[in-house]
Amino acid sequence: MKNILLPTDFSENSLNAITYALNLFKDSACNFYLLHVVKPSDIGFSDSPYLVSSLQINDVYTQTAKARLRDLLTHFSTKITTNKKHKFYAITDTNFLIESIRQQVSEKNISLIVMGTKGATGLKKIIVGSNTGDVITKVHCNALVVPENATYKELKEVAFPTDFSMLYNINILQPVVNIIEKHGAAIRILNISKKDAVLNSDQIKNKELLEDYFSNLDHSFHFLTNNKVEDAVQCFVESRDIDMITMVAKNLNYFQHILFHSKIKNISYHTDVPFLVLH
Repeated sequence: MKNILLPTDFSENSLNAITYALNLFKDSACNFYLLHVVKPSDIGFSDSPYLVSSLQINDVYTQTAKARLRDLLTHFSTKITTNKKHKFYAITDTNFLIESIRQQVSEKNISLIVMGTKGATGLKKIIVGSNTGDVITKVHCNALVVPENATYKELKEVAFPTDFSMLYNINILQPVVNIIEKHGAAIRILNISKKDAVLNSDQIKNKELLEDYFSNLDHSFHFLTNNKVEDAVQCFVESRDIDMITMVAKNLNYFQHILFHSKIKNISYHTDVPFLVLH
């Protein structure tokens, strides 16, 4: 039984992420925990001309959130999924987002967090929103980031960008293997390097270990030359019609360029393709 945490602020992109998660695990037995977190700063004031205690305000916020979560549970359990092995639970919390999610991950033995994110617009030229970015970097739990324009389709190809600089523990990669096996998909290991760069002995060894690890799966290795990692990923995603990108959070060189670079011109994968971040 998978325990999956679904944080929601009731926005369209968070609801889209929940829908994606239900479809991705449509044939699996799962406990889905819908979590809405109210920041303490959001309940520390009132526009009422009458004196209202923070406890009363907290109660109003909490009751409203609980009612909206109940409506969501009804919608998702009756309109989106038909799997009788999908169980839903609603959680409201007054806390800071990261602390609340960390607590739920620990208490509920969460194996995956699924969050939505809105693409970069205006002056805020970042790939993922600040809340989602904080969760995937500060909470040590696997996370699936679902961009606003991502709609579920059966997985066929999963891209795995890596510079072969790390020796991955098999336990870290197991979640993506489980997803690939479940959906009969293929994994495409992508290495991006600058011109004339060659793999050193450690990188060659790590590549061979990955090849051995994925030997029972449909897999292939791809090598691109580009000074900009994000541009190379964009090209690869478009050329192969990639359905999901997976990365290991500790692989900072690739991880930061792909998810947290600031120049978004000609980059669309951040609004269309889900990211599975492994810890």
